Amino acid sequence: MLTALRRRALAASAAAVLALSGGTFLVPVPAGADDVRLSQQDVLRTLDVDDAWRLTKGAGVTVAVLDSGVDPDHRDLAGSVVTGRDFTAGANPRGVQPVRLHGTYMASLIAGHGHGPDGADGIIGVAPEARVLSVRVILEDEEPGFRTFNSDARYEAVVAKGIRYAVDHGAEVINMSLSKDMPTKDERSAIAYAISKGVVLVAAAGNEGAGKRTAPYSYPAAIPGVISVAAVTSTLRRASFSNRNSSVMVAAPGVDVLGAGPGDEYWVGRGTSQATALVSGVAALIKSRHPRMSPALVAQALTSSPDHRGPYNIGTGFGVVNAYRALSVAATLSRHRTTASGSGVQSPSRPVRSSANDHDPIVVVRRDTGTILLYGGIALGAFSGSGAGLAVLLVLARRARRRQEENDALPPAPWPTRLPT
Repeated sequence: MLTALRRRALAASAAAVLALSGGTFLVPVPAGADDVRLSQQDVLRTLDVDDAWRLTKGAGVTVAVLDSGVDPDHRDLAGSVVTGRDFTAGANPRGVQPVRLHGTYMASLIAGHGHGPDGADGIIGVAPEARVLSVRVILEDEEPGFRTFNSDARYEAVVAKGIRYAVDHGAEVINMSLSKDMPTKDERSAIAYAISKGVVLVAAAGNEGAGKRTAPYSYPAAIPGVISVAAVTSTLRRASFSNRNSSVMVAAPGVDVLGAGPGDEYWVGRGTSQATALVSGVAALIKSRHPRMSPALVAQALTSSPDHRGPYNIGTGFGVVNAYRALSVAATLSRHRTTASGSGVQSPSRPVRSSANDHDPIVVVRRDTGTILLYGGIALGAFSGSGAGLAVLLVLARRARRRQEENDALPPAPWPTRLPT
């Protein structure tokens, strides 16, 4: 009998709980790999990857998966995974091997290439020609070192360290299908560092949204510069568990999504983790076509891609990402320059002046305050005198007009008057 497993790995610190996107629900799938590929079609069709693959499949891009570890020997990932540093080292007892379920699952959605003739069987990711850099920053809750990892101060900055490690080892996109309720200064600094190096960061919005009008913010998704991803159902409606808040930028399928597990297994699950991995795959396609595109422009391409763009909402952001449209928008954005050009625009490489000594002399004007006050007083007196004279003229004019009106008001004589001779 298949039972749902709630994968919730805690890390970072006792005060700030880190989870795999707030709880990802997984069920093992005892099916053939060809059945798995067939079952992926709805998700792939929603993202319009077939059209996107006519342009690129993500070749030349490295996506860092900051997670619980990736199985590099899974047949759908073999040859595409580089195992990076394990920042959880020492938490598990000596000799205990990591589970690596959640991380393998996410990596397969991003860069799974399938297996068999022409790679037609098994999991195919959104960017099947991309490389994966596995960086282990969390433990899954069934690992024996789970409690130690969650309480030991040695592991407080693992996410920030993982981000910097990924950037320094060539990642163009960083996938973080994890969340916690409080950010740290180290994480903000690491994210700023990644953005300064042109690296795109994608994180899960979190799975605490059920029954809430507005769910709590989750980090690192809610840190400025990170693309926060919500989950939708097969009908493109917000999944009931997906967090709702103003950090949500875009959405992707997050219900009944199939992926790979360690040991050539396959799993189906739901959560914003899956949606995040799918969006990271689309970001990898964009970076493959436009390697120098800034994270902000990649985010703009993603937010401009949904087929049915309505007003922004805190449940699904700007809408469900469409890979082909995102690439089309990115192509348009890539033609724009960050600085003005053309006739009449000076080259930014040239100084504003041709010579450092080419300056007009500064003229210092000294003003006689006493003279200014004297002439100002004379002008004020003259103005006052002219005003008084004008007032007198107005009074006299009114009196003359009044006399004239009185004379005009007298009745005419009843007969002609004859003057005596």
